[in-house]
Amino acid sequence: MTILTRLEQWQEQGILSREQQLFLAGLTRGEPYSLFLELNILLYAGILLFITGLGWTVSTWSQQLGDVMVIVVLSAIFAACLWYCFSRAPAWSPTEVASPSLVFDYILYLGSLVWAVELAYLQKRFPLLSEQSDLFFLVSAALFFSLAYRFDNRLVLSLALSSLAGYCGLTISHWPSHQDSTYRQSGIIYSVLISAAGLALQRRAVKPHFLGTYLNIAANILFWAVLSGVFNRENYFPWLLALLAACGACLAWGILQRQFCFVAYAAVYGYVGVSYLLLRSLHDETAVLSYFVVTGVAMLAMLIMTARRFGREA
Repeated sequence: MTILTRLEQWQEQGILSREQQLFLAGLTRGEPYSLFLELNILLYAGILLFITGLGWTVSTWSQQLGDVMVIVVLSAIFAACLWYCFSRAPAWSPTEVASPSLVFDYILYLGSLVWAVELAYLQKRFPLLSEQSDLFFLVSAALFFSLAYRFDNRLVLSLALSSLAGYCGLTISHWPSHQDSTYRQSGIIYSVLISAAGLALQRRAVKPHFLGTYLNIAANILFWAVLSGVFNRENYFPWLLALLAACGACLAWGILQRQFCFVAYAAVYGYVGVSYLLLRSLHDETAVLSYFVVTGVAMLAMLIMTARRFGREA
């Protein structure tokens, strides 16, 4: 019995999905294998490593290089990235547009991150500018929204939504020290507004594929805001109910839309909130460790099985 015959039998028995059977059969016959996903992951990781190294270089050697040199170099990299993208981008369309090359989207993402590094450097070096952080967030959000919609880039769109959240005061650095009702209300309102904006743009057929990015950012900020209420020592019960309701809605949306990430959000954030309430009065380290070992393994196993099910039904 040949390998191809066995693969067909396994597919008929339900051991392999049709996609898995075709993929393995292609490898058996020596057909070309696409490295598109792997190359994209390497490019994304490379961009993050480059930005990390650039930020370290700027912070470590800025005094030796001088402010003028640092600003000129960062501005030159940003301008070069924009020139590359504008010179090679296809005409704008409200629908999804294919990237002209494999590196195109990542060069635009690189330029956007360099812009963020430059603004952070300016705020650090010039005290007067550090007082205008809200304005910098707003300007960055406007720039990133423009670039994201012009070049059909969801990575840059996530930067735009994050910058807009920063303008609204919804930064992770504020979260531990600003667990007040204003912070939580701002997070909830922001999540509702950007979700509504994403849905409205989808209905108007303006980059409808961007909806997932809007909802991903909105879901995470909503859960962070609600968790800040759960972590409060007093009056936490209404926020626990809000957390459970948000988890239920997120789970339902993920199942309905066949998007595993929202199922994972519901499971992980719900687990964090409920675990905190169960353990915050427990001081036995052995019991706490045992709880996380048992429940953590169970949670991981559940997510893996759910992900496999989503993969089979996709």
